[in-house]
Amino acid sequence: MNCLSTMGGEYVCNLSPELIQRAKDELNEDPERRAADIQHIRDWLKKQPHIKARTDDWTILRFLRGCKFSLEKTKQKIDMFYTCKSMCPEWYTNRDPQDKRLRAILEMGCVLPLPGYDKQGRRIILTRTPKIDVDADILNDAMKVFFMLLDIWRDEDEQASVTSFVTMEDCVNFNIHWAALLNLNLLKKMQTVFEEGYPMRPKGLNYINTPAAFDTVFNIFKSFMKEKMKKRIHIHGSDLESLYKEVPKECLPVEYGGTNGTIEEIKDYWIKRVDARRDWLLEDEKYGVDESKRPGKPKTTVDLFGIEGSFRKLNID
Repeated sequence: MNCLSTMGGEYVCNLSPELIQRAKDELNEDPERRAADIQHIRDWLKKQPHIKARTDDWTILRFLRGCKFSLEKTKQKIDMFYTCKSMCPEWYTNRDPQDKRLRAILEMGCVLPLPGYDKQGRRIILTRTPKIDVDADILNDAMKVFFMLLDIWRDEDEQASVTSFVTMEDCVNFNIHWAALLNLNLLKKMQTVFEEGYPMRPKGLNYINTPAAFDTVFNIFKSFMKEKMKKRIHIHGSDLESLYKEVPKECLPVEYGGTNGTIEEIKDYWIKRVDARRDWLLEDEKYGVDESKRPGKPKTTVDLFGIEGSFRKLNID
């Protein structure tokens, strides 16, 4: 994995010549114009009284790449990302990896970006439904850990900002208790944050070990997806040979018939990374939006998620 130091400062490209060309061809990135585009977005952010955002080169560049260097789409995406953060304090505040509840979920290895890349240069993100007695608080903690790992991985993996990623979701422990908690409102919120808030989308969504309880919930979740995303869905059931057509064996842990390390090894690596980035995670809470300062009409959870829900403004002064 090509890690970056993201504590601020000028961006230094770590991409191979092949990936630089791919960024040009697929993302409209012009190395000669890159710095000017980053500065354009930084200048725009200075004029947005309601947004408090990270303004280092690397953070802005990730949004530009995720929006194929459309400046207007990048502005909309940044606004959406920080709005989602502020409207979901249950997922984006108190993200301390030393917290006992969060630590317990981290130790389960529920979210694991796997080492290396597939033949298309994409990272594989493995998620596993934990085998625990679940309630609403635990579900929110699990979502919090998911976004903690997602944010750190995105921040440290430059290649993925060009090539994106593929998900593999093991639903073997998904049961009626999980299904009961994943109501319409929550599913819509999850879809909006993941698909609309983040500046990169999965190139493939793979599901294995899907029990009967999974089908109803997933059909609701799928109904919120854009058509392009629906076409990237692959449900393999218990057929690992079917999975291997989308996610090669050499990318998978040994527990799934692969040769890419063990779940325990990969989990330990990410726990160390999360611990190393603890200060960054805690500091990240101060970034978000203040709807009382938004030009025009403030946004609400109804505007964002199309549902009624609790709204709590983050204090970012």
